[in-house]
Amino acid sequence: METLKKSPSSSSTKKSAFSRFCSKLSVKKGKKEEEEERIIKNASSSDEEAEASSSSRKGKNSSECLERVFTYFDSDGDGRVSPAELQRGVRAVGGELSAEEAEMAVRLSDSDGDGLLGLEDFAKLMEGKGVEEERKEGELMEAFKMYEMEGTGEITPKSLKRMLGRLGESATTERCKAMIMRFDINGDGVLSFEEFKVMMMQQQA
Repeated sequence: METLKKSPSSSSTKKSAFSRFCSKLSVKKGKKEEEEERIIKNASSSDEEAEASSSSRKGKNSSECLERVFTYFDSDGDGRVSPAELQRGVRAVGGELSAEEAEMAVRLSDSDGDGLLGLEDFAKLMEGKGVEEERKEGELMEAFKMYEMEGTGEITPKSLKRMLGRLGESATTERCKAMIMRFDINGDGVLSFEEFKVMMMQQQA
């Protein structure tokens, strides 16, 4: 099967947007109401408090704190946290989170694909379990940008041929078309980022 080579990426030296987001939850606390401060502080109890509690007590307290933080972020009370609510919640405690970062954070932790975070998804987000996924997706995006037709957000036969040439692999346009066709889900003759991800995951399987 034809494979695309990963071009050198500088993503490993960059701090991920998701990692920056996680750090924002515990830094840059502004002059907000004491209740807001207390809610967030309770969500990440200190090591001393953890050592002083029994394992069952700690589990109960952690769950209660998480639910309280979740309720705080869930401003409309629908049992889900949207990207906009996540962004507002972070800003309310003195942090900064762009709309793009909020969308990414929700997308990486959203288990049912509804674009919102339930309590379990929110817990996963707070525990930072999406960091590895975000790192992998960031690396794929870096690779995709090297292959795509500049500014189009798509990999075309022409752009694929050009990049393969830069990597020292000669390929005809027809061969590049055939490579794209294998993973061109919607049949438009080009590869979107989502189609590119499917291709790379199959190659790594």
